[in-house]
Amino acid sequence: MSDTYLTIDNILVPELTLCNVQAASKKRVLEFIAEQIGEHYDGVREGQIFTNLIARERLGSTGIGQGIAIPHCRLEGLDRVLGLLMTLQEPVEFDAIDNQPVDLVFALVVPKDATSVHLELLSQLAEKFNERSFCDSLRHSEDAATLYERMTASSG
Repeated sequence: MSDTYLTIDNILVPELTLCNVQAASKKRVLEFIAEQIGEHYDGVREGQIFTNLIARERLGSTGIGQGIAIPHCRLEGLDRVLGLLMTLQEPVEFDAIDNQPVDLVFALVVPKDATSVHLELLSQLAEKFNERSFCDSLRHSEDAATLYERMTASSG
């Protein structure tokens, strides 16, 4: 793993930026994240990602409030940080700290030993998602290309 400073636009790819995803539950959101990442990266097992995301949620919800969740986990044998951004068609219950349902999700899967990178990216995401106007612009994206553009435009 290189020591390059990672930002959200380094880890998010257009193929893993999804708009108006249908998911009926928190479990389904996490399954969908695992499926999408598994499809786009060879050697990454969906089941392992899903299990690790669920294990992380058991420690405490990654729903950070105001309709936003940042599910994340570490993965053995991963050589880079993977990100996935999606908006949900209908908000889902996520056991968030403010008890509000979630409709904006940024998932982060990082190599097992990348602790400082992991924390730095979580901090960047929390800071971005703290801006209500930014979140509103993501929620109002009509398509994945627009969503990707808006998420990566102010990165860095």
